[in-house]
Amino acid sequence: MAVLVLAGTRKGLFLLHGDDARTRWELEGPLLTGWSIYHAILDRRDGAVYAAANNWVYGATVQRSDDLGRTWSRSEQLGLPEESGLKLEAAWHVEPGHESEPETLWLGGDPGVLFRSDDGGSAWEPVAGILEHPTRDRWHPGAGGLCCHSIQLDPGDANRLYVAISAAGAFRSDDRGETWTPVNSGVAADFLPEQDGPPEVGQCVHKLLLHPEQPERLWQQNHCGVYRSDDRGDSWERLDGNGLPSGFGFGLALHPRRPDTAFVTPEEGAENRVTSDGRLGVYRTDDGGASWSLAAQGLPEPAWAAVLREGMASDDLDPAGIYLGTQGGSIFVSPTEGAGWIEAAANLPPVLSIEVARTA
Repeated sequence: MAVLVLAGTRKGLFLLHGDDARTRWELEGPLLTGWSIYHAILDRRDGAVYAAANNWVYGATVQRSDDLGRTWSRSEQLGLPEESGLKLEAAWHVEPGHESEPETLWLGGDPGVLFRSDDGGSAWEPVAGILEHPTRDRWHPGAGGLCCHSIQLDPGDANRLYVAISAAGAFRSDDRGETWTPVNSGVAADFLPEQDGPPEVGQCVHKLLLHPEQPERLWQQNHCGVYRSDDRGDSWERLDGNGLPSGFGFGLALHPRRPDTAFVTPEEGAENRVTSDGRLGVYRTDDGGASWSLAAQGLPEPAWAAVLREGMASDDLDPAGIYLGTQGGSIFVSPTEGAGWIEAAANLPPVLSIEVARTA
């Protein structure tokens, strides 16, 4: 088996090919030149590669390749109904559907919209439950726009999925996307006007992940802290202030088999979006966020870097690999669950997203 890293950048898609040792890498690309690739992923169901692609002339779309990037087809007529008064500004994240629905895909975009395709990405329909959500008048764009950037599916229940929107918060559907419940109880929104407790919506989630071995457990890196939920988002526990230099950050990765193990890359704060303490620091917890420790051996220091919301990932090997991409164009890999890092690629365009897959 081989390991494939898909790195979306401001100037196309790059592929890194490595073996199971994950210490030697070959770089391929750029593919999709002229496009900003906000996110790209390999669909484990059929081997297709999908990319949320944006171009200043052609707009936002999804690109599909059935031959690992040699040729591509573009989704046409991706847009929002005129009566909505909204315009699709960007395609942010594309997510393969549940294993039981082999042709289904989900796409998150700006302005806080979700699309569904049931034909492998040829045609897309906006999800009305998000487009027409009754709280939409309380959603506000963050620095990256009003972006739907996290889409998580419950592997044991095809009816349940989650999205996160900046700055609207996290939402759960228990009926395959027909209706959506805000799941932000206990999550701070310090940038909003003072009120009695956290609001129902308006939180700025930077990244949301579900643990595949314990799907009722969710993690999020937020504008206002790191959080964990053990009840499908109904309540959240704040986890920073116990070893993290900052609660602000974007990158988040989970160990594939250990629900208590997670990785984050803190940044100084909203007004100074560089890594904390002048170093590219990855922090790891093995106790569900009760404590954090620095896992940065091999990462550059000093370094005032920035890691975006899609800039971290993990693989499912043993030991698990953790992956990190920076706006400075470097991709770092830890084949040892954070115990040591190597630079797998350098001098790329700003890295917007990292995903990892295994190929034959």
